[in-house]
Amino acid sequence: MAAAAASAQAQAVGGGALGPGGGPPQPNPASDQIASPPATAAAIAQTNTTAISVTNQPHQHHGHTFCKKTFHKPTYCHHCTDMLWGLIQQGFTCEVCNFVVHDRCLKTVVSPCSSIAATLIKNPVAHCWSEPFHHKRKFCNVCRKRLDDSESVHCEICEYFVHVECQDFAVADCKENATWVPGKKLGQVKHQHHWREGNLPAGNTKCALCKKTCWSQECLSGYRCEWCGLACHAACHVQVSSECKFGMLEPIYLPPHSVSIPRTEVPMEAIIGVQVRRKDTLSREYSCPRSTSEEFPSGDGSGCSSKGPRDSEDYAQGHPPSSKDNRQDKNKNQEERDEEVIKVYDGNSSMRRRIFRLVSVQRTAPLRQVLTQALRAFHITRDPNVFHLTDAYSPDEGILQDPHPIMSLHRREGKRPAVFLRFKDRDNDSGEVRVYPGKLQVSQALCTVPVDSNMTVGDLIREALKRFGLDDKNCEDYRCSEVLLDRGVSERVLSWNERPWEIVKQLGKDSIRQMELMRFYLQLKQDPHGPNVALFVGNLPPNLSERNYENILTDFLGRENKFSKIGPIYYEYGSMVITYEDAEKAVRALYTLRESKYEDKPLLVMLLPNIEPSMIPEGVQPLLVFVNVKSGGCQGLELISSFRKLLNPYQVFDLDNGGPLPGLYVFRNVKNYKILVCGGDGTIGWVLQCLDNVGQDSQCSSPACAIVPLGTGNDLARVLRWGSGYTGGEDPLNLLRDVIDAEEIRLDRWTVVFHPEDKPDDSVKQVNSTGSTSEDNSQIFVMNNYFGIGIDADLCLDFHNAREENPGKFISRLHNKSVYVKMGLRKIVGPSMCKDLHKEVRLEVDGKHVELPQVEGIIILNILSWGSGANPWGPEKDDQFSKPNHWDGMLEVVGVTGVVHLGQIQSGLRTAMRIAQGGHIKIHLNSDIPVQVDGEPWVQSACDVVVLKSALKATMLKKNKFKRRPTEPCILPSANGEGGKSTDD
Repeated sequence: MAAAAASAQAQAVGGGALGPGGGPPQPNPASDQIASPPATAAAIAQTNTTAISVTNQPHQHHGHTFCKKTFHKPTYCHHCTDMLWGLIQQGFTCEVCNFVVHDRCLKTVVSPCSSIAATLIKNPVAHCWSEPFHHKRKFCNVCRKRLDDSESVHCEICEYFVHVECQDFAVADCKENATWVPGKKLGQVKHQHHWREGNLPAGNTKCALCKKTCWSQECLSGYRCEWCGLACHAACHVQVSSECKFGMLEPIYLPPHSVSIPRTEVPMEAIIGVQVRRKDTLSREYSCPRSTSEEFPSGDGSGCSSKGPRDSEDYAQGHPPSSKDNRQDKNKNQEERDEEVIKVYDGNSSMRRRIFRLVSVQRTAPLRQVLTQALRAFHITRDPNVFHLTDAYSPDEGILQDPHPIMSLHRREGKRPAVFLRFKDRDNDSGEVRVYPGKLQVSQALCTVPVDSNMTVGDLIREALKRFGLDDKNCEDYRCSEVLLDRGVSERVLSWNERPWEIVKQLGKDSIRQMELMRFYLQLKQDPHGPNVALFVGNLPPNLSERNYENILTDFLGRENKFSKIGPIYYEYGSMVITYEDAEKAVRALYTLRESKYEDKPLLVMLLPNIEPSMIPEGVQPLLVFVNVKSGGCQGLELISSFRKLLNPYQVFDLDNGGPLPGLYVFRNVKNYKILVCGGDGTIGWVLQCLDNVGQDSQCSSPACAIVPLGTGNDLARVLRWGSGYTGGEDPLNLLRDVIDAEEIRLDRWTVVFHPEDKPDDSVKQVNSTGSTSEDNSQIFVMNNYFGIGIDADLCLDFHNAREENPGKFISRLHNKSVYVKMGLRKIVGPSMCKDLHKEVRLEVDGKHVELPQVEGIIILNILSWGSGANPWGPEKDDQFSKPNHWDGMLEVVGVTGVVHLGQIQSGLRTAMRIAQGGHIKIHLNSDIPVQVDGEPWVQSACDVVVLKSALKATMLKKNKFKRRPTEPCILPSANGEGGKSTDD
C-alpha cells in the first residue's frame, strides 16, 4: 500500500491542478507535550536553510520539510514513539504538518506530509462524521494534537478522529466499501490494506512484523489496516504484503468488490442510514483549523481565525478572559521583537467565509519570505514564482511589489493587516492537470496532461485516454468530472466544450487551496452500477392494492419522475421497492419523497446498494447485521458504530430505518449468508417474521440467525447461550468471532390462531398489530418463545401500557425490571381479573381434555427460559414427561398460582406446576382474559385458541461453549492479526 502510494506520489510530482499539488491545508499541529516561544523571522530564515538540506536526503517521497527544533516539554517521535532526549535541538519537525522525528529516524520516515496526502488518494471517499463529542486518549488525524480538551468528531466508518475546527481539513480517505466493476472476475481481484495512522487501541497491540508493541499514548503513531485490523510500526508497514484478506472476519465479511452503489451525489450517510443531528451549517462555514502558533511554532507562526460575519478583530474581543492576557502578552512580545502578525486569505471564497491563516513575520521581512510563509500556511509546497500577494485592504487590491512590503500594507483600525494569496493567472496561459482513471481498468494511478487556455474537455479526454493506453477506445463513451476535495468530496460532470485550464484559474480566484486539491476524473458515461437503481419506500398505509400504492407515489413524484417498476411490495408493512433506469431521476425522486408526508407521516426513503453474488468468494457467508438502537438499554448505537467499522457498512442496517426489509432485499440474491440480530426477543421475532414474508423471493430462504441480546428479557438469547444481556463491556470483535464459530440448530415455531365467538366486530378489545387476520376474522400469530394466559400476561400488559405512555423512561434494563417488580407488588394487594382462571379456561392437548388445577396463569413454553431467564418447567425429574428442548416438536404447559408464585419462579425458589406436554393444543376462553404471545400482550375476548406446529422454519445459531485460549490467534479492531488475548467467555 505504501509502495503504491509512493509510486502514485512520484507520478503526481509535476502534476496536480497546476503541478505538484499539495494536500489539504491542515493546520500546524501542536502536541500537548510541546511548547516554545514564537520563532523570530531570523530564526525562520535559518530553519529554511536547514530544511532544504534535510529534504535533499533520501526518502523524499514523504513530502515533509524538516527543520531542527528545540522542545521544552517531553516530546515523542511520531515515527518510532521513543522520547526525544537532550537539552536543545532534540529532533526535527516538519514545517508544514509538524511531524516530530528523531535525528536517527529522519531517513526512515514513511508517513506522508499533509501537503501531499491528498495526491496519494486514487479514489477519494468522504467521511461520515459523528456528532461532536469529547474523545479521551485520542489524537487528531489532522493537527496531531490530543482531543481530550475540546469537542471532536470521528468517522462512523473508519478510525479517523478530528477536532471540530479541523474537520474541514480532513483528508477524504475513508474506506471504499463498494468497488464492484463490471467485467472483472473474482480471481482478478486483490484487495489491498487501507492503512490508518495512529489511535491504535491501548494495551497489547503488537506489530505484525516485528512483534513489538506499536501503540503509543503520547503521540499519533503506528499504522493499522481498517479492513483486517493488522497493526504495524510506521517503518514496518511498508514491508507487509499489500494484499488484505480481511483477517479473522473473512468468513462473514461482505467484500467491497461485490457491492455497487449508483454513481450519484447522494452521500453515504443517506445510503447506510447514518442519522446525525448536525449543527447549523454556519458553524462549519466559519470553522477553521486550530491555531498552533502559540504552542508549536515551527517557523511560520501560522494559525487561523474565524470571527464570523463581522470580522471583528479587536484583540480583546471574541476570546475568553482566560486567554486575553496571554494574547496581549504575545502581541507585546511580538512588538518587542519587531514582528507583525498578518492575515492571509487564499481567495475570494475565504474572504466571504472569514477563513484565514495567521503568519508572523519581521516587519522588515523580504517579499519572497512573506510569500513562502503564506504558501506554507496553506500547506502549498509548489514553486512560489507562480503566485503573488495582494493587499486585501487597498482600494484596488494592489499587487505587493515593495521588497519589504509589511510596513506599506493598508491597515484598518483594530484589525491586523491582510493579504490575498493569488495565482498569476495572467502570466500563466498553460499548465498541467492531474487526470485520474477512477474505476477504469488501467495500471496507472493517474496521468498528467499539459493544458492551455484553448484546450477543451473533449481534448483532455482524448489525451488522457492516450496516456492511459486506451487510445483505441471511443472517446464518446467517456466523460470527465471535476472533483473537489474541500470539505468532503464533490463532483461535477463537465461539458465537452468547457476549458479545463479556465476552470482551474477560476477556481484559483476563489481559493488557492481548492485549486490545489482539485482533480479531473475520467469515467465511462454508463454507470457501472447498471441501469437499475432501487429505492425503498416505507411508512405508507398497509394492505392497500398495488394500484393504490402506484397512485400515491405518482401523486408525490409527478409523471416526470415516475419509476419504471414497482415491487416487491410488502403489503403488511406498507413498504415497497421502486426501481429507476435513470440514476438522476432516482435521485430527484429520493429527495422529493423524503420531503413528502402521507396522512401526516413522513415517508421513509432509502437508496439501496446492490450485491453481485458471483463476486463473493466460496466459503464466505456474509453477515447481515440488524441493530435495534431502541432495545433494552439503548446500547445499539455503540454496537452499530463498531460493526460499521469492523465490517462493510453496507451489511449493517439500523432497524429504525425501515426495519429488516431493506437489508433482506439487498441480500436477496446472496445464496448463503447469516444474520446477526441485535435486540430483544421482540426484535428477533420481527426479523423472523420478515424472513417469512420475503423468503420465497430470496436465494437463501432460511439464513441462520445469531443474537446480541439488547432487550430486557432476552429469553431466546439465553437458551442459545448468547447471554442474559449485552453490557457494553464485551468486545464487538469477539461477538463477531462467536458468530463465526457458532453451530446451526433448528428452532420450532408455532402458529397461534384465535377464533372469536360469533359476536360483533369489536369482540377483540386489543389486538396485537403483528398478527394477521383471516377471512373468518380469526387472528393468527407466530410464536417463537412462549404463550401466556392470565396473570403473567396481565403483568406484561401493564408494563406494555406504561412503556407506551412514557417510552423515554424505559431505556435501562434494570429500570424495566424494577417496573415489573412494582407492578407485581400492586397485583398482590389489589384485585385480580385472573382469579379462578381454571374455571374460565378449557384445555385440550393432542385431542385429550386436561383438567386444570387451581391456577391464575397458564404458560405454554417452546423454550426453557421465561421472564428473564427463569425456567418454569424446572430441572429434569422422574415423571411421565420427556426431557424438553426447542426442536422436539413439543410444547410444555405449566401453571402458576399467583403473583407470589411468579416471583418465586423468577428467583429460582420454586418451579411452575407441570400440566401437560404435546404438539397440538386447543384452548377455549369463556371470558375476557389477558394473553400474550412472545411478550406482546392484549386482552382477548371469549374465543377458541389453537396452537399448532408452524410450517415456517427458523435456523438459529447457538454459541459454542468453549473458552478461547489466551494464546489463540485473534485480531483486535486495531490489533495485529497474528496474536493477542481474547476476552471472550
